[in-house]
Amino acid sequence: MSEIRNPELWQEGAVKIDWVKRNMPLLRGIEKEFSEKKPLKGIKIALSVHMEAKTAYLCKVLAAGGADMYVTGSNVLSTQDDVAAALVKDGLSVFAWHAATQEEYEHHLRCVIEAGPNIIVDDGGDLVSLIHREYPQLIKDVIGGCEETTTGINRLIAMAQRGELMFPMVMVNNANSKYLFDNRYGTGQSVWDGINRTTNLIVAGKNVVVAGYGWCGKGVALRAKGLGASVIVTEVNPIRAMEAVMDGFKVMTMDEAAPVGDLFVTVTGCTKVIAEKHFEKMKDGAILCNAGHFNVEVDVEALSKIATDTWEARKNIRGYKLSNGNSLFVIAEGRLVNLAAGDGHPAEIMDMSFAVQALSVAYLVHNKGMIPSTVITVPDEIDEYVASKKLESWGVSIDSLTKEQEAYLNS
Repeated sequence: MSEIRNPELWQEGAVKIDWVKRNMPLLRGIEKEFSEKKPLKGIKIALSVHMEAKTAYLCKVLAAGGADMYVTGSNVLSTQDDVAAALVKDGLSVFAWHAATQEEYEHHLRCVIEAGPNIIVDDGGDLVSLIHREYPQLIKDVIGGCEETTTGINRLIAMAQRGELMFPMVMVNNANSKYLFDNRYGTGQSVWDGINRTTNLIVAGKNVVVAGYGWCGKGVALRAKGLGASVIVTEVNPIRAMEAVMDGFKVMTMDEAAPVGDLFVTVTGCTKVIAEKHFEKMKDGAILCNAGHFNVEVDVEALSKIATDTWEARKNIRGYKLSNGNSLFVIAEGRLVNLAAGDGHPAEIMDMSFAVQALSVAYLVHNKGMIPSTVITVPDEIDEYVASKKLESWGVSIDSLTKEQEAYLNS
């Protein structure tokens, strides 16, 4: 059983999946191994990740390992209906469609949870939150799960600290071979891909304000600089603010940056980073977008209330006329700009992240009942295996320590 928009779109989706598969050598290797060994045979997996081609290939890899897949999206605008159709054609259960209402989105989450999963693969923490809140009777069958994002991990840590987390969750986002590359290079490139294809405006010469200088923010700022922008960073963490200064960026408060910026990108994981008090200070024509997981960083609700008029300025861009005569423009309703207005991270980047996901799922199943109900790190052997295989796919060799060197370092 599935709930998708149009099953007839499957061929278009299959073409997209074949393209990313060609550029994801790590997952191809894992798919081959999983197909032979079936480490996930008899396991039900509930997955909520952005429903596009790279996620679809991860789902197919897990299915190749013997898993029964129950799949939904993690953002109402990032689901690609043709990709969802292609997965259904391949026999997976998919509950998602593009531009779902909040009610439809939550219904689809419930559909995958009601399958009674043994493993949960989450992106933002909605599935884990839902099963604890509304389906506690199903928790006894859950072996554990994996979380893909910083935002989701923050939610999980809070649950664990309150003693509410009832099964182990692997912090996939915190694997070195994930966040150092996915968050920095993946977010950096895909955010500007989404902005540029949606606005069709030049970046060079503009004042770009990047809110948040974590690994994602570093990537966004670096790419903006490369495109010729003058970059301003806003932060609440003094260490990260120092990093931004030493990386050559201006650092200001959002109050100071609001009247200066031409284009704003929030990457904090927090709420109301750009708030009502900032909108009236902004230039006429300023563009706002978000690259954090939830659509709360730009307070679009407050902007809608103070606007005297709103209109569709361009596909996926909404204009807001203010009482002072200025107009502001918001991309993709303030949702994840790289996915709601683009195709997400490059395939080669997600190859590493999803390799960590697939191997972490197998690790949980292999160690069923032996892992405490808390948040756990990705085992070093998985992290190093993924990095080694990625280097191998590039044809890159590195040195190994001699026994003498090992003895010296350990002395």
